[in-house]
Amino acid sequence: MIPFKIIYADFKRLWGGTLTLTLLIAAAVAFSMVVNLQERALREGSARAADRFDLIVGAAGSETQLVLSSVFLQPSLLPLLPHHYLDGLKQHPLVESASPLAFGDSYKGMPIIGTDDDLLRGRDIQYGNNSQNHKNSVFGSDYGAIVGAATGLVVGDKVIPIHGQIGSEGVHQHEAVNYTVTGVLPTSGDAWDKAILVPITAVWAVHGEEEHESNAGAEKYHHEGDVSAVVVKPKSIAGAYQLRSQYRSGQSLAVFPGEVLTRLYGTLGDARQVLSLMATGTQVLVVIAILMVIVVHLEQRKRQLGALRAFGAPQRGIVALIWSGLMLMMTIGILLGVIAGYLATLWVSQCISSLYGMKLPVTIQPEDALLIAEIWGVIGVVLLLPVMLTYRYSPAEALKL
Repeated sequence: MIPFKIIYADFKRLWGGTLTLTLLIAAAVAFSMVVNLQERALREGSARAADRFDLIVGAAGSETQLVLSSVFLQPSLLPLLPHHYLDGLKQHPLVESASPLAFGDSYKGMPIIGTDDDLLRGRDIQYGNNSQNHKNSVFGSDYGAIVGAATGLVVGDKVIPIHGQIGSEGVHQHEAVNYTVTGVLPTSGDAWDKAILVPITAVWAVHGEEEHESNAGAEKYHHEGDVSAVVVKPKSIAGAYQLRSQYRSGQSLAVFPGEVLTRLYGTLGDARQVLSLMATGTQVLVVIAILMVIVVHLEQRKRQLGALRAFGAPQRGIVALIWSGLMLMMTIGILLGVIAGYLATLWVSQCISSLYGMKLPVTIQPEDALLIAEIWGVIGVVLLLPVMLTYRYSPAEALKL
């Protein structure tokens, strides 16, 4: 039977060493937990965000930037896709629907996206008391706006768009136009929860008027009819591959978001391996530090252990007493590390969600429990070494020290 009263008395008497050992192992475990949990949360959150985008067509350029801008709404000056590509996709026999996206404007840091009814058809939009106005159009009017659940906007609010990103060159407000919020989308758990969707015809009209009023040589952000990207819903899987092949030439680029994310996951996996190696290195250093602290800890208990041996306590009982006390400290440290790592991951995920609007699910899986069990087992074996070192002195020598 383990004498917990003796262990508790030792903890209380040597509280400094006990606290140091516990915090060291907690820090090492927390680091490993954050690396594993955060990498998985990023994978699952981004994959979930890309699920409702089958195929995206844009102007020739970077596949990664096209996906980041279209799926995750990361601000970027995408090259414009000529309007005839949109017309061709809408009339294509392999396409069920093709919805244009036009980026460039924002409101209080939230993106304003020009699109059409097809992108929003079938969504459970909350229109308030003006549902009658939406029989012919999802937006309800030429300058209506459907907003995400996380925008903080409600039906009836006015939105005055700003072109460009605040702080960048050429940013200006479209003072001659404002959109009226006519509906609110349900929560989707991605960046689109902070999006403001407006008729793409209004976007073309706003920018067309500004270009007309400006000098002929002024920079043009949206030629009338041109789009930033097109979200395509194919009629079949085979049709999706045919469309991707057909629109990956000349001025256009077609991508499967999931395919692009898989490549990004490869990069993310490489980064995870580096962090895992760092975590392993940290754990090795922590184990070394723990052994050093344990040696000092046991040196302080030489007289106590020598007295136990002098009174005839069996070797097995003394080893069990020392090992149980150390393992109790380590177990407490591991549990604290798991809790701290989980809470830290929740905090990091919440920060990312606040910045990008993408929910990152943080969950502990069986493989995490296996990792914790492995750490616990390795520590249990390693602790046998300093415990056995207590027998390098005879009871008489230990009592003299």
